[in-house]
Amino acid sequence: MERSLPDGTRPEGTRGILRAREGLERFQVRRIPPAPELAPFVEHFWVLRWDLRGRPPHRQAVLTRPSVHMTFTSYLTSGATRARIVGVVRDDFIEEIRDEGRVVGAAFRPGGFRPFTDAPVSALTGRFADVDEVFGAAGRALAAEIFAAASAEDAVGRLADFLVGAAPEPDPSAERAAAVVARIAARPGLVRVDELAADVGLGARSLQRLFHEYVGIGPKWVIRRFRMREAAERAASGGAVDWAGLAAELGYADQAHFTRDFTAAVGTPPARYAREAGGPGSIES
Repeated sequence: MERSLPDGTRPEGTRGILRAREGLERFQVRRIPPAPELAPFVEHFWVLRWDLRGRPPHRQAVLTRPSVHMTFTSYLTSGATRARIVGVVRDDFIEEIRDEGRVVGAAFRPGGFRPFTDAPVSALTGRFADVDEVFGAAGRALAAEIFAAASAEDAVGRLADFLVGAAPEPDPSAERAAAVVARIAARPGLVRVDELAADVGLGARSLQRLFHEYVGIGPKWVIRRFRMREAAERAASGGAVDWAGLAAELGYADQAHFTRDFTAAVGTPPARYAREAGGPGSIES
């Protein structure tokens, strides 16, 4: 169970959850590492739990990653369920939770879902497909098992066993896609696709094809998204932020351009977001 730490910092695993301190007062999220045989495909399993009985619903915004998720949602009060494959979400992702419920999910590595499907990952981008669209009757049977599981640990175990049984051999192209995305994440100041292509030893068109087939979205979007995730994390850190310095560090020619991109991605200007997320949002020069 992940909550705010005593010193006010946020636990590992909340990156991308906007205004996470507010959200963690309403839900708990836990990550579980995959077994070694699933590590080439799955980044982590995760469990989200909430109990808002007698409290208002909560709308949670997330600054998404270039990752496919397989999710099983149980609304415990009403008994409703939902089993989905969630492709890369380009734009806003806001989920409303109410009453009491649980989500059990698998977050696939960038490129890691491609070996499970016969189509490019881009075919799922921006979509919330039923699990049986990809896994057929076996996916429906899995959903029934997960929804019937008495504990989250049992549900995660059943999901892991299913994926182990379905997992093909590791795909070198999937590994390469994951490595390129990791390179982008490690270099938030990276700006241009041609620079990335040269850095990883691919032509620009080959890089685009790799991302279309395995990641589900183009490298330009991934570059922009990791820059904004880094900016949002800095803004929510609780310390004073030199916005002009951060803009330069992230490869922006000026602070105004950075502010426009941040506002478009997060929904509010960076200094205001810092105040709302728990930091002072001051500008140091």
